[in-house]
Amino acid sequence: MGILNVTPDSFSDGGRFSQLDAALRHAEAMAAAGATLIDVGGESTRPGARMVSPLEELERVAPIVERIARELDVIISVDTSTPAVMRETARLGAGLINDVRALRRDGALDAAAATGLPVCLMHMRGEPGNMQDNPHYEDLVGEVSGFLAERMAQCAAVGIAAQKIILDPGFGFAKTVQHNLSLFKHMESLHLLGRPLLVGVSRKSMIGLALNRPVGERLYGGLALAALAVTKGARILRVHDVAETVDVVRMITAVESAE
Repeated sequence: MGILNVTPDSFSDGGRFSQLDAALRHAEAMAAAGATLIDVGGESTRPGARMVSPLEELERVAPIVERIARELDVIISVDTSTPAVMRETARLGAGLINDVRALRRDGALDAAAATGLPVCLMHMRGEPGNMQDNPHYEDLVGEVSGFLAERMAQCAAVGIAAQKIILDPGFGFAKTVQHNLSLFKHMESLHLLGRPLLVGVSRKSMIGLALNRPVGERLYGGLALAALAVTKGARILRVHDVAETVDVVRMITAVESAE
């Protein structure tokens, strides 16, 4: 899954792809490099990010979803928590709703159900503006798993079948670096929920803090985590650096498929 942020303030590439043509070219490049999903986001969810209005988010996201749907053979994932954005982008050709708030905004459950699309539910406490205010867990893996199970139950209640659900542990969201590392180490426990896992750690602070690297120098740490995620059973890798990550996955596949 290639990341396409059409926002002015995302932590890694804010502002780079906010113009329609530049965004489409970047989507094309990621698809050519091997991305089978493009994740389009119009609201930054970095720590401390400001909220945007539904109209502003839709104005950012809808044109690029429409263009990608018309011009590229990829699944379009829309990184949104906003009911109006879910409904409109589904109409324009989106194939997946990727919600960091796990459909907890008012109306989001019903909107997602109405689209009929698969959904990705992510673990997070609070909001991006306050999620890093001293996060604490008594049982990290158990609490993340319990949250995701509860959100799956809420989905079932509105008619979203389990077969349409993907789960995201939420690395970097309401977690310290030690929380992130421990959750990654014990990620296999989440397979008990019975749904595919999406892992998104590309360029995140857990790499920067572990390796003492700024955002622009986190590629190798991210590739190490991508390889680990695959061996731990992750089915979708959400990344900025598509070509490099595709090589990692292909190399693992070549070894694992050998006699």
